[in-house]
Amino acid sequence: MAETDTALGYEQARDELIEVVRKLEAGGTSLEDSLALWERGEELAKVCRHWLEGARARLDSALAAREAAEGAGGE
Repeated sequence: MAETDTALGYEQARDELIEVVRKLEAGGTSLEDSLALWERGEELAKVCRHWLEGARARLDSALAAREAAEGAGGE
């Protein structure tokens, strides 16, 4: 991921990715522009995956801590 991409928030990356997909689906761009859009879309998808994986890890950690606390209190 490019350094500037890591600074993007999830919503910003998602919104830009949606716009890239719209442009690609609309067509009418040169092959070079289409490839550039595709590459940008791949980078934005990586940013979104990074954020979602981080969120999943936080949720898993919180659920594990809660289960541990409930298990300790039930003994």
